Amino acid sequence: MGDESLSDSDAAAESTPFPARYVTDFAPRLSGSPAMCTIRGMVESIAVTDAAVLLRGESGVGKDLVARAIHAASRRSDGPFIKVNCAAIPHGLLESELFGHEKGAFTGAHRRRPGHFEYANKGTIYLDEIGELPLSLQAKVLHVLQDLTFSRVGGHEMLEVDVRIVAATNRDLELAIARREFREDLYYRLNVVEIAIPPLRERKEEILPLASRFLEAFNRQYGRTKAMTREIERRLLDYRWPGNVRELENMMRRMVVLSDNIHVFDALGSDQRGARSVVAAGKPFAVDTLRDIARNGAREAERKALAEVLERVNWNRAEAARVLKVNYKTLLNKISDCGLKPPEATPR
Repeated sequence: MGDESLSDSDAAAESTPFPARYVTDFAPRLSGSPAMCTIRGMVESIAVTDAAVLLRGESGVGKDLVARAIHAASRRSDGPFIKVNCAAIPHGLLESELFGHEKGAFTGAHRRRPGHFEYANKGTIYLDEIGELPLSLQAKVLHVLQDLTFSRVGGHEMLEVDVRIVAATNRDLELAIARREFREDLYYRLNVVEIAIPPLRERKEEILPLASRFLEAFNRQYGRTKAMTREIERRLLDYRWPGNVRELENMMRRMVVLSDNIHVFDALGSDQRGARSVVAAGKPFAVDTLRDIARNGAREAERKALAEVLERVNWNRAEAARVLKVNYKTLLNKISDCGLKPPEATPR
């Protein structure tokens, strides 16, 4: 039937007011449970607005996914999406990273440099871990929210910017306000729309589909053909996932990389909240040593920080080396060691 035949995804894209990328890449991932369907409804209801959004939930629940979905569903979807992890950037550099600086503003400022708010113009800026923003910067962020204007560090010219602000936190901001660690006026400016993302243990319908998706991706990445057994599926469903979706993703990566599948999941049998043990009698209980845990944790933290910096500078490796204060060759070695690859260019 040639061009007259449409795939399901093509038909869905034609019948929806939302951009095709949202329909194909994000809407299905926000439909795995009643809780996430509710969140999808909120995302779609605010898509045509520029209202500030505050995402709340435990670490690893999928706040990044929802932030990107908000951008993809909006009229700004063709503009930039700039993520800033407020906890990952040293406080002394955060103002310059957010707002840019003028030449000579401080030692080492050899040229004018735009900040993330400028890069996000006509798009969305995502302020992750907003609860870690120092008080000294909260007033300036509040000013941008109110007037959409700011000045670079060391400059006096007021710059106008057209951005939507999405913020996220796993902190109790109300408690932080009571302790005078977070400005109440900034809280209300950010919290025009609040989306609370429930933990994975309250979205059990999503556990096995997510695990299958991660397994497929890691099999493809590492050239493996690992498969889940009924026993592994049972352990996944019995566990309470304190680290949420991020912990599940890391667990599936370990399953693909390591040779002994069942030992990867032994720790899931000792749920601290009283789930019954599923370790077979007589089998050795395999756990990493504290040294291994520390080494693996440091490696994962390094990989995450490197990926965030590369994303922030649009994979400009020279700029990333400057930000991370390493030489260019060291940076290239780190990128290779961490298995990081630049995003594929989107065909126009």
